[in-house]
Amino acid sequence: MRYTTTKPIVTSIILWAALTGAALASCAPDRVSLRGEFGQADFSVEIADDPQERAVGLMNRDSLPRSDGMLFVYDKPGPLSFWMRNTLIPLDMLFVNPDGSIGHIHHSAVPLDETPISGGEGRIAVLEINGGLSKKLGLKAGDQLRHPAIDQAIAVWACDDA
Repeated sequence: MRYTTTKPIVTSIILWAALTGAALASCAPDRVSLRGEFGQADFSVEIADDPQERAVGLMNRDSLPRSDGMLFVYDKPGPLSFWMRNTLIPLDMLFVNPDGSIGHIHHSAVPLDETPISGGEGRIAVLEINGGLSKKLGLKAGDQLRHPAIDQAIAVWACDDA
């Protein structure tokens, strides 16, 4: 069979360029990578790194694309606690240590529940993703998160590591 159009070739080139660009930009402010025994997963993220952004978070949204999330970043490690006030979708919360390792995962936080969800002491960030996705992927405490907000001098998975 002969192709009389270049559309399949052009589509392949565009797909290759997108995948190559994603690989090169894997440690960008709008991307989070996770790795562990399960393999690797990448998410597009919004950053919440000031008090107003953290206060709003993912409130009042009726959906979240499967490969998206929100990364809450703090200036110094401490005890972090979240709730689901005005949050309409179930979320998994991955509480991150200063070195980028996952210290605790709270699975499937209940929408609209105002019960505090503690992530433990000494956390520097929290990644929120769709509820149930952590279990589907096989994520667990000890897995590693890569993002430029993690102190690269102590990161278990630094941005310049392959």
